[in-house]
Amino acid sequence: MHSLLTYLHRFVPQLTDAEWAPLAAVLKTERLMRGSYFVQAGQYRPQVALVVSGALRLFYPRPDGEERTTYFFFENHLLADYPSCLTGQPSQLSIQALTDTELVVFDYAVLRGLYEQFPVYERFGRLVAEYHLLGTDARLVEQLLLSPEERYRALLTSGKTKILERIPQHLVANYLGITPVSLSRIRARVARGE
Repeated sequence: MHSLLTYLHRFVPQLTDAEWAPLAAVLKTERLMRGSYFVQAGQYRPQVALVVSGALRLFYPRPDGEERTTYFFFENHLLADYPSCLTGQPSQLSIQALTDTELVVFDYAVLRGLYEQFPVYERFGRLVAEYHLLGTDARLVEQLLLSPEERYRALLTSGKTKILERIPQHLVANYLGITPVSLSRIRARVARGE
């Protein structure tokens, strides 16, 4: 079974072969080398991708040259610059491959057309939007209400262990909103059971 079809079935198991066929016909495979970008801030890329293999990060470059990592994508994650897809405006974010990565890519306009043609895609779009809203809200609550150490401890007990296993420590620190030195201190305290 195609990896994107498997992903779709997580949200809409009732998707039929006839409903899948128009999307399957336009899918493209794209390979990103480590360090290359799916989209960079200032670009416009109204496409959606499913990660087949690899790891990517979503980050916002700041005017002072700093970057703020807000999300990581691994296998079977759907990614896009959704605000750009919806508004037609250039991206404010960047999505960069952290490893050699393989994606299945399609134009957002295709999905928008499928919303009109097949109600099952409209249901898929709603369920995915709800899923991402919950994730974004949880991330916002972590950043606003938890201390750096509490954020690290929450990461340890979350279902996001791939971040700790596969992402370089300096990017984990950036994701947590702390310096690598602070992360080292927190990790040492946690390891000692303090």
